[in-house]
Amino acid sequence: MSHDESTPDTPTPEPTPEDRRHAVRAKAKQVQQRQSRTRLIQRVSLATVAVAVVAAVAVVITWTVSSNASRPLAQPANVSDDGFEVTDVTGVGSVGAEPTTAELDEDAAADEESADGDDSSGSAAMSAQAEPVETETPEPGVVDIRIYVDYLSSGAKDFQVANVQQLQKWVSEDAATLSYYPVAMLTAKSNGTKYSLRAASAAACMAHHSPDDFFKYNDTLLRQQPDLDTEGYSDIELADLAQASGADEPQTVRDCIVEERFAAWAKSATDRALDGIPDTDDVSLTGTPMVLVNGTPYVGALDDAKEFAQFVLTVSSDAYYKATPAPTPTPTS
Repeated sequence: MSHDESTPDTPTPEPTPEDRRHAVRAKAKQVQQRQSRTRLIQRVSLATVAVAVVAAVAVVITWTVSSNASRPLAQPANVSDDGFEVTDVTGVGSVGAEPTTAELDEDAAADEESADGDDSSGSAAMSAQAEPVETETPEPGVVDIRIYVDYLSSGAKDFQVANVQQLQKWVSEDAATLSYYPVAMLTAKSNGTKYSLRAASAAACMAHHSPDDFFKYNDTLLRQQPDLDTEGYSDIELADLAQASGADEPQTVRDCIVEERFAAWAKSATDRALDGIPDTDDVSLTGTPMVLVNGTPYVGALDDAKEFAQFVLTVSSDAYYKATPAPTPTPTS
């Protein structure tokens, strides 16, 4: 006889304190392992991000440096061997121009001072004053005159004021070519504003955008020269002077001057002149102004127009006679 027999469930034994301790330790170990993996992932992620940032920065720096290195130096147009040939001599007081009010006042003061002294000396002074400066034309053959100017150089101002009229005459008569070379040798003499460099850049802007007005602007910068060891004109004031000199496209010239677009070129041009001046016998720039006539430096008085004129005539005569072949004797029978 078969019958079902029910077997009672075996009761689960209660965990002992030791078992509970093992379970807690195992659970804590699992949590610790998960936390360690999380921290490791975070460190790896941060390191990866840092490497990516450094790489990105390196790429940007490399691109910037290579771009700057490959970018050509802004160089003005109408330049030859870092100089600007004068194409128009109008706009500046020419030979025979009426004296200004300031000149008349100076003459009156000189006459009054002479009247207070000896009559004979006063008469001599008046005679010397009345005697005009005669300007002779150089011998046949165009004379090349190059002038290196720093617009903060008092000597450059003296030379310009004394000689501008005869320079105009020679150029207008096609007896000479005239070129100015803006340089920046006195950049440190303007209380940190680098006026010489900025003025040279401004002159290059005028020569680049308005070459016919360069001569007048160059003359203005020299005649209205600021004192040494002062800040000089601001870029805006330099632009105002350019506009007053009749610059074509005044806004374009203004932007060029205010942005100091040719400052780097002016610095490089100065360095090149210090290393050596082209078409000379190992002449290099040692100070301003440096005036070269057919490559020969003028070493006379900067404010003496007669002395400079005589130098030009001498150099041109020498060049003329050197270039003129001696006549060939006719054979006699």
